[in-house]
Amino acid sequence: MYDVRRNMDMINIGSCPDIMVMSSETGLDAHPYWYACIIGVFYALVSLSHTGVGERLMHRMDFLWVRWFGIEPGRYRYGICYAQLPKIGFVESTNKYAFTFLNPAQAIRGMHIFPAFSEGQTLALLPNGKSVARILNPDEDDDWVNFYVNM
Repeated sequence: MYDVRRNMDMINIGSCPDIMVMSSETGLDAHPYWYACIIGVFYALVSLSHTGVGERLMHRMDFLWVRWFGIEPGRYRYGICYAQLPKIGFVESTNKYAFTFLNPAQAIRGMHIFPAFSEGQTLALLPNGKSVARILNPDEDDDWVNFYVNM
């Protein structure tokens, strides 16, 4: 529980669809979190179908469709000692892991990000024009190059 007043976040994909999850990276320079933008929230009724299963009961399985952010690579340093917020940007759509499905239980909490306005916008991250992946502005053709994670 990160806050005494509540132990869960309500994610509204229409106004604040960004979440953070624990990173599976290890090492000295590994960032402790991964960041994602929720494109959709879905569920499916599933059952086990392999041999040896006696009764095939239907179970509800919830999942999130997300677009991943990546940490700004290179020499950018962040943290209290540098007086800078973490900087992230969308993973290029050509990366096979740019869009994936995620178990909602993996989401730690919602997060607040804001554009790094000085970095500008680009068509390179999702070059196919208008897209449902731009959840807050589906009619726009470009994305912000980077965002800052508010701490």
